[in-house]
Amino acid sequence: MVHRIATVVMLVVALSAPAASAPESGLVTRPSTHSAEETARRFVAAVQSAGWKVFAEISHDDAARSVGMTLRPRRVILFGNPAAGTPAMQRAATLALDLPMRVLVWEDDAGRAFLTRSTGKDIGERVFARHGLPYPAEVQQGFDRFVTGLVRAATE
Repeated sequence: MVHRIATVVMLVVALSAPAASAPESGLVTRPSTHSAEETARRFVAAVQSAGWKVFAEISHDDAARSVGMTLRPRRVILFGNPAAGTPAMQRAATLALDLPMRVLVWEDDAGRAFLTRSTGKDIGERVFARHGLPYPAEVQQGFDRFVTGLVRAATE
C-alpha cells in the first residue's frame, strides 16, 4: 500500500513539473514578462506583422472549463507560411498532419507565463523526416532565427 501511494505521489510530482527546456528535447521555453493572454496576443501580432498566417488558437483551459475542470492557461497557436508549406504538402500529403507549426503559451502554478516552441532541428528530424522530406540544416537555422524573433516580440 505504501509503495502504491509513493508511486502515485511520484507520478503527480512528475506530471506537475515544468516542461523541459533543453534544446536536446526539441523544445525551447522562454519566460515572458507579460501575462499568458498578453503573450499570446503579442505572438499573434508578431506572426501577422511578419506576413505569416495564424491558422487557429486552441485554448485547452477553455476546454477544461467546458467540462467543469480547471487548468492554468494553455494556448496553442498554429501558424505558418502557406507559400512555404504548400509546396512541401504537395510532395507529401501526410505533412498536413504536422503543419502548421505551433507554439504553446502557458502559465505555471505561480502565475508566470512562458512560451514553448519546437527547435528547427526537431522540426527537421521529427516532422519533415517522418514524411520523407528534407529539411536542411540551413533551413533549420533560418527557422530558429525567425521564430526566436517572434518569441522575443511576444515575451519581452
